[in-house]
Amino acid sequence: MRGTIYVTLPFLLATTVGCGTGVKGESTDSGTAPPPIGVSSTAAVERPIRRFLEVTGTLAAQEEAEVAAEVQGRVIATPVERGTRVAEGDALIRIAAAEMEAQAAEAEANAAQIVGRLGLADGSEFTVDRVPEVANGRANLDLAQADFERAQMLYDRKLLSKAEFDQRSAQAEVARRQYDIARNGALQQYQALLAARARVNLAKKALADTVVRSPFAGVVGQRLVSIGDYVARGTKVASVMRTNPLRVNLTVPEQSCAVVAVGRPVSLEVDAAPGQRFEGQVRYVSPALQTDSRTLVVEALVPNNTGVLKPGSFATARIEQTTERPAVLVPSTAVRTVSGTSRVYVLSGERAEERMVTIGQTVDNLDEISTGLKPGENVATSNVEQLADGVRVTTRK
Repeated sequence: MRGTIYVTLPFLLATTVGCGTGVKGESTDSGTAPPPIGVSSTAAVERPIRRFLEVTGTLAAQEEAEVAAEVQGRVIATPVERGTRVAEGDALIRIAAAEMEAQAAEAEANAAQIVGRLGLADGSEFTVDRVPEVANGRANLDLAQADFERAQMLYDRKLLSKAEFDQRSAQAEVARRQYDIARNGALQQYQALLAARARVNLAKKALADTVVRSPFAGVVGQRLVSIGDYVARGTKVASVMRTNPLRVNLTVPEQSCAVVAVGRPVSLEVDAAPGQRFEGQVRYVSPALQTDSRTLVVEALVPNNTGVLKPGSFATARIEQTTERPAVLVPSTAVRTVSGTSRVYVLSGERAEERMVTIGQTVDNLDEISTGLKPGENVATSNVEQLADGVRVTTRK
């Protein structure tokens, strides 16, 4: 059953007028454009820049030694603690030295005794014929030889008997042998002196080793003994680290091995010192890749005069290359990066055109645009966070 709807004329007119009014108001609102956004702009420039390789690594002490005692004895002093800064040769611990002092005194006395026998008390150098026993034997030999020569002359003239001549000859031979014995004895005494002096040196070294010293300037990492401990030879007593400069062990990917060489400048950053860059230099490049990771081990030295850098810290480093290549650069303020996507806004007339770009290196507050922008194109450098594709802009002077 169909129904019929009757609409009165006044209601129809009112409805028509209301609808017309609503359409007109909507048109007026949509025609009101937002004001343009004021921006500063600059042109993308192309110029050569020095390339660098960005790698990661770990800081390590340049030198780290676990210092051990070289003599046995009881510890009587520990002048350092963990974290103490020491210079080369500073005392780390002291060991009782009474026994070593006695051994050194005994060795010196033995050496002095031999020196007296050899007649070297005046400090003169050893000459075998100046040894008293040798000089005495030489004098006796000269006298016996002279007597023998006189006897030989008399015997030749038939003025001396055969028996007396033989006696003088035997005396000369005895004097010669006594001289040889004295000379050999002096040479043996001299070798004994050298051995005695060596024992003196060993005794003095043992005495000096009762003070265990730092092998280089650095920081004490640990002290492993206390007063009263008895240490044997080879007992570790402390560890010392040299923290200036520091070594940076870097890993370079296989495809970048050709651009790394000894002497290349290196700059690095660490999380412990945000915003600071530390300069160093490549000291060592491994001759072979690591087979497990296909990476190259590179070591650099970085000065650490202030002590800000700590061994064990993670570092992000840049290794500079020697070659320069052209790059398109814009101020870093022109780039807006959200969720890993970078964009710039190119000014085309009174509108901003959004461009997705790829960022390369950063040089002096300028970002390299690898893709997405050409040299000479104007980009907005202020109020970038307010821009969108197609919005109206006005350029500030």
